[in-house]
Amino acid sequence: MKTEIGEYIVGAYLKVIKNCDFIDYNVRPPGGGMEGLGEMDVVGFNFKTKTAYICEVTTHILGLNYGDYQKTIKRVKEKHQRQKEYVKKYLEDFHEIHFMFWSPIVPEGSLTNELKQMEKLELVVNKEYTKCIDELKEKAKKIASDIGNPFFRSLQILERLRR
Repeated sequence: MKTEIGEYIVGAYLKVIKNCDFIDYNVRPPGGGMEGLGEMDVVGFNFKTKTAYICEVTTHILGLNYGDYQKTIKRVKEKHQRQKEYVKKYLEDFHEIHFMFWSPIVPEGSLTNELKQMEKLELVVNKEYTKCIDELKEKAKKIASDIGNPFFRSLQILERLRR
């Protein structure tokens, strides 16, 4: 499965800001079958702190929407449930787990209120998403080495353009 640019954004954040040692994209639970159909968009591990980041990424530039409000909430809940099942089954050695939902544009109101009610789900949406991009831009000014992430490399180039 192809890695989307939104997933590279999240991967860059986990690597550069959260100091993850390992990032993987479109992670499917082992064993195949029906369980193997559900994927984690981005998974990051900080082995020093035994911290895992399990991220759902939706990069709809016209706003988060899977058809209508009810379908959108249902889909995000299902994805979050898969995140929790994955952690319970495969990441028992990690002391700290962050379940994250990343989306640059989410309509404020009922949708964001409902998302905020989901237990243990950290929202990185709207202004918080922008704040994370700004953090990456600041790091891109200071770090010259290629970290193997195409989004971060693009930021590094853009931050060094001659005016």
